[in-house]
Amino acid sequence: MKTYLVTGGAGFIGSNYIQYMFGKYKESIRIINVDCLTYAGNLENLVSVENRENYIFIKEDICSKEAIHNIFKQYDIDRVVHFAAESHVDRSIRNPQIFVNTNVMGTLNLLDAAKCAWETKGGYKEDKKYLQVSTDEVYGSLEEETGYFYETTSIDPHSPYSASKASADMLVKAYIDTFHFPANITRCSNNYGPYQFPEKLIPLMINNALLGKKLPVYGDGKNVRDWLYVRDHAKAIDMVMEQGRLGQIYNVGGHNEKQNLEIVNLIIETLAELLPAKDPRKEHLNRDLIRYVEDRKGHDKRYAIAPEKIKAETGWEPETMFAEGIRLTIEWYLNNQKWMSHVTSGDYQKYYLEMYR
Repeated sequence: MKTYLVTGGAGFIGSNYIQYMFGKYKESIRIINVDCLTYAGNLENLVSVENRENYIFIKEDICSKEAIHNIFKQYDIDRVVHFAAESHVDRSIRNPQIFVNTNVMGTLNLLDAAKCAWETKGGYKEDKKYLQVSTDEVYGSLEEETGYFYETTSIDPHSPYSASKASADMLVKAYIDTFHFPANITRCSNNYGPYQFPEKLIPLMINNALLGKKLPVYGDGKNVRDWLYVRDHAKAIDMVMEQGRLGQIYNVGGHNEKQNLEIVNLIIETLAELLPAKDPRKEHLNRDLIRYVEDRKGHDKRYAIAPEKIKAETGWEPETMFAEGIRLTIEWYLNNQKWMSHVTSGDYQKYYLEMYR
């Protein structure tokens, strides 16, 4: 039985990955989920797995060197999948230091603990591997309407968030090059799907539209992102972990480029279609809810990622086209409004008012 250490497993992508892995491997793996449960970490995301004998949750901060080293001493870890990170660009602009602490120093702690636990006189224990989950934002911005980010594209981060993720990637690469550390880096495009915290575009717009609140759109709304359904991403991580060549970087893209404004309009239309005819919320579901707000500082114009390498080497490719994925996502939020009400109370509301007033 392989033992996986998953950091940030109570977050959006991490919780979807854990559910995917248990769905695929059943009882043949053990997952240790380490999460310090910041505002975006929610154990409600993992209710379906919390009673499994092969699942362990540990509330710890990856920035705690002692705690992380102790976990490696207590358990024979075979796989590390590192999701834990501060991930919202707006928050990074307001408080860059938190992002550097978690995303850079936390990654260093994890690398050091894995290296110490796995190292032998001749190299490393057999069949050990670390996977750094990164982002296409480390590449910067594509200012043209054509072209893609490749694994060979120079890193050019523009926000404190993307700079902290790029720094973490460089630490992983340094461990690979200097210590021959068994690792991979994946860089994904924008994820969407169930359990995403509603500070990100899609769940924010769904929640606001249902409440009849304004839908804040940065600038002219024409910034382009490539969208990746979160379950497709979970599958890609598993395939890179098992089939990817050590030391390699793999881009994970969805081939679903959309302007932000296009997505907002699609959410309005889909909600209007899915809500029952007599649902009073249908009355205010129109484009009058859209409110253009001052553009984000350093707002990247376009992201588009080329996933040819991961397809050629592992066989992975995105299975969920955006038209299907966005409908599945909206249906999930409609069916899980209790979850949404829990995560949008308290401090989140204060933050929302500060950011978008």
